[in-house]
Amino acid sequence: MKVGLIRCMQTEDMCPGTTDFKVMKEKKLAFEGVEGEIEIIGFTSCGGCPGKKAVTRAAEMVKRGADTIVLASCITRGNPIGFVCPNVEQMKAAIEKKLGDSIKIIDYTH
Repeated sequence: MKVGLIRCMQTEDMCPGTTDFKVMKEKKLAFEGVEGEIEIIGFTSCGGCPGKKAVTRAAEMVKRGADTIVLASCITRGNPIGFVCPNVEQMKAAIEKKLGDSIKIIDYTH
């Protein structure tokens, strides 16, 4: 699996992505059952509210080899600030529309 990881720009100052990387390495939670190696192609933010830049950033990671786009838990579950992104559904739908069915989307990490 070749992963492009998108995180919330609002959490960048408090979260370096350590838990995201750990669950990938250990193949836990969202990555449980993944066969083979997990390679991180890119790690970027959504670009800030309302997350429109996430679409072009996801497409760029796919151009660079990602076969899976992961929306980090800071976007979809509100970790660590306790506030789920109010634009998550629209952002995910726009990414899916842009990339089509050939790219897998995972909507959390931990």
